[in-house]
Amino acid sequence: MVARIANQTQARDARLKRLAQSIDALAEKDEAFLRRAREIAALRQAAAADLHAICADFAGSVNRLLARPEIALDPPGYGSTSFQENLVNLMQINVRGRILQVSFSATPELVSTEDFRVPYTLEGTVRAFNQELLDKDIIEEQLIFYTLEQHKKMWRFFDARTYRSGPFDQEYLIGLLEQLL
Repeated sequence: MVARIANQTQARDARLKRLAQSIDALAEKDEAFLRRAREIAALRQAAAADLHAICADFAGSVNRLLARPEIALDPPGYGSTSFQENLVNLMQINVRGRILQVSFSATPELVSTEDFRVPYTLEGTVRAFNQELLDKDIIEEQLIFYTLEQHKKMWRFFDARTYRSGPFDQEYLIGLLEQLL
């Protein structure tokens, strides 16, 4: 009887020790998750500012070549607090009623591959339209993602109709705007 009680005590002590180790490991895991969440939040803010910078550089580059500035970017500036983590964020490039509208938001998870094969943390759309297209109920739309590729983090576009993909950059914006003129 005494041996049985001793065995039960040893078994209980062993279980308690494993439980304590699991709780310690859980605390470390939670800390790692919180650290990763903070890193992704900072990355998302930087990515949003980068997207605005791409659009601002494009607008500025074209405006410098025009007799009078015709391209308007809204919002004209983008600060560290401009990105809204839980809302849809909007930017718009307007050229005399020809609109490129960029909307994006954070993914529900820190990193996703739900809609694009490369892991991403921000997702959105680019819509291109003018009055002629609106009269025909047509709005050109492509997806955009802030991807976390192994050696590079970048904004990418994806055309779901053609499966064409590439960097979201000035070349991409030139092509979209040329289609509207």
